[in-house]
Amino acid sequence: MCGILAIIGRGKEEQLFGALSKRMTHRGPDESDLHVTEKGYILSHERLSIIDLHSGKQPIQGTKTAYMVHNGEIYNHQELRDGVLKRHAFRTKSDSEVIVHLYEEFGYDFCNMLDGDWAFVVVDGDDFIAGRDPMGVKPLYYGLDERGRIYFSSEMKPIADQCKTFSTFPPGHYYTQKTGFVKYYKPEYEDYLKADQELDLDLIRETLTEATRKRLMSDVPIGVLLSGGLDSSLTSAIASRLLAESGKKLQSFSIGLNADAPDAAAARKVAEFLGTEHHEIHFTVAEGIKILDKLIWHLETYDVTSVRASTPMYFLSKAITDLGVKVVLSGEGADEIFGGYLYFRNAPSAEDFQKETIERVQKLFTADLLRADKSTMAHGLETRVPFLDKAFLDVSIRIKAEEKMPKTYDGKEKYILRKAFDTPDNPYLPEEVLWRQKEQFSDGVGYNWIDELIDYCATQVTDEQLAGAVAEFPYNSPTTKEAYFYRSVFNKYYPQVSAAQTVRKWIPKWQENLDPSGRANAAHVQADTEIAKIGVVV
Repeated sequence: MCGILAIIGRGKEEQLFGALSKRMTHRGPDESDLHVTEKGYILSHERLSIIDLHSGKQPIQGTKTAYMVHNGEIYNHQELRDGVLKRHAFRTKSDSEVIVHLYEEFGYDFCNMLDGDWAFVVVDGDDFIAGRDPMGVKPLYYGLDERGRIYFSSEMKPIADQCKTFSTFPPGHYYTQKTGFVKYYKPEYEDYLKADQELDLDLIRETLTEATRKRLMSDVPIGVLLSGGLDSSLTSAIASRLLAESGKKLQSFSIGLNADAPDAAAARKVAEFLGTEHHEIHFTVAEGIKILDKLIWHLETYDVTSVRASTPMYFLSKAITDLGVKVVLSGEGADEIFGGYLYFRNAPSAEDFQKETIERVQKLFTADLLRADKSTMAHGLETRVPFLDKAFLDVSIRIKAEEKMPKTYDGKEKYILRKAFDTPDNPYLPEEVLWRQKEQFSDGVGYNWIDELIDYCATQVTDEQLAGAVAEFPYNSPTTKEAYFYRSVFNKYYPQVSAAQTVRKWIPKWQENLDPSGRANAAHVQADTEIAKIGVVV
């Protein structure tokens, strides 16, 4: 995991471009380097060392004239080295290096060969290619400056004030000057009519286990984010079993306002059951409010649910890196794949249910994946997400929607995922956790967090300011005081219209209250459907 910056076009401002890259030092605190090609193009890299700690410095040169920078992990790098790239001479043991060799071997057509989470740029003379992983687990932006130079960057910070226009690089695509954007990732599950596969619980369990196994690849300590919800608990249970095969013990991490927070209490049960080395972190509402300004600068979004959930994740990430852990597994993606959010029970039909799961998966890069990356990388912590493994997505999304719809099973969201790991003879989790109701992360850290956050924002924004929000912020105008407050902070750092247009609001469907809190749904065991009830949260 790192921060990359590439400028395609002639220019002699090497010192300036180095300073731009340094705006992402938090992504790569271990080392940095910058390379200017013979054509004057610039590749810069801020490195967080995970694989090949000693010789994996980037940019990496290929066999001839190509250079590459990369952010992420290529889990099948050894298979590629031993297979289609066996004739190539490698300079490092880094997983990243296979990218530049694949370019040399196959030209532009190689992204589907990569199994992992990544964003990269390869430059070879006047030629170049940039690409992003299928789901957008790793962030990437692109822009154009006044001189016609093309920028690629892991975050908006280096390019927002340099480019006249910029945008989010679409996941599952690569870009070259010859081809423009090319969609290389075309899974069958994107067609909702292809949700025609019979339920196979063993296949779900086996595929998720393998997805987790490959994400344990690391030359540094690895842990797991354990909220006590189903998704992170299953990830913890699988990782714990796999590490035990080599005599290792898993480190788990949870956070809450106090020891009585819903997630903290459930996480302790899971940790005790699994025998992990567990760490529980607490934060106060006042502390969370204090870092909102800095947090929104890191997140590069004003989306309400992303800010709410990123605050505890920001504190937790700091505590994890202070303990020397540089990689964690996380449970992002399961709710989108299996329709785990409480509003899914109100889907009017199986077709609507399936379409919504597909759209949520496709848009993860604008919400949960953005949060998972930027709130952790603010402290140089890499997050890996087994549920978004390509093979697991192929298996799970194409299951018949009728099997996944929660109303079919008395409201037990993600029923088939729970059932796949409900193995009484060799249990993965305590029964009460395996069948625990969905608790969204920003709720689970303690209900007071959202309640008091809304109250605080109400004291910072006047009725007049909110009434004038449409004129002040004509694009994606905020309609609550909480949303207005976040948008104002965002606008202070990223005032460009292009910046505002990178943000997509997260709003639940099929329920009266459109606040993103799970407690806004009447089905929640402690529903509070008055939360931010006025207006649509953006």
